[in-house]
Amino acid sequence: MSTDGVIALPPLRETIAAHGLDAKKRFGQHFLLDLNLTRRIARAAAPLGEGTVIEIGPGPGGLTRALLLEGAGHVVAVEVDARAFGPLLELQAAAGGRLDLVEADALKVEPRELGAAPRRIVANLPYNISTALLVRWLHAANDIADMVLMFQKEVVDRLVAVPRTKDYGRLSVLAQHVCEVRRLFDVAPTAFVPPPKVTSAVARLTPRPPAARLADLGPLERVTAAAFGQRRKMLRGSLASVFADPVAILERLGLPPTARAEEFTVDDFVRLAGVLDSE
Repeated sequence: MSTDGVIALPPLRETIAAHGLDAKKRFGQHFLLDLNLTRRIARAAAPLGEGTVIEIGPGPGGLTRALLLEGAGHVVAVEVDARAFGPLLELQAAAGGRLDLVEADALKVEPRELGAAPRRIVANLPYNISTALLVRWLHAANDIADMVLMFQKEVVDRLVAVPRTKDYGRLSVLAQHVCEVRRLFDVAPTAFVPPPKVTSAVARLTPRPPAARLADLGPLERVTAAAFGQRRKMLRGSLASVFADPVAILERLGLPPTARAEEFTVDDFVRLAGVLDSE
């Protein structure tokens, strides 16, 4: 697998300047130009040689270059900003048939539509839709082998949070039920052009076997939305919007009705979701 064509490309800063490409706030864009950093992200997603590597929001292709250099056999890059296709088409020409480009809104495409399994999603996610994208992919976990994703640091704090901490919430429960979640490393604002106002972080989310998670996340979403939507309330009150008699259900499960949402474990919420699903 030759990487000579990718190596021969001009530095990314020159490519961006040549195409007059600037990051747009409406797309949540912050471009990664440091090839050492993008290659570190790509290596964290290994193995890359089989199936399909799906990248969301490649922009001018910094991470895309790194994925190709680190041995990705087939990359599908999904980009909604048509301006980015100038540099991306140059990268595609240099990639020796290993890069496909899709102009689409990532919130409207399913992973299974983007290439053969095993599918790995590797992306510096647009900040303004990162959580919505992740929840969508948690629902599609059967179609995904692994995810290595960059978010704002506060989102990764929530993904890995444990009960009885301020960051523990709905996203913590959903992500940890569906996936094994691991924080990898933080990324300073100075790594981006333009630099965001916050630190970023990279996390790896590996879906658990289907038998170890709910087939339908809908009930778990409803229960956690009710519980954490009013997190200062005792659960006997906050769950009244989803259960006719929340006290009776909590007591039947051996859970204290006077507890608050952050006191319940992921497993506790899964058990509640099971009751809701059976009603």
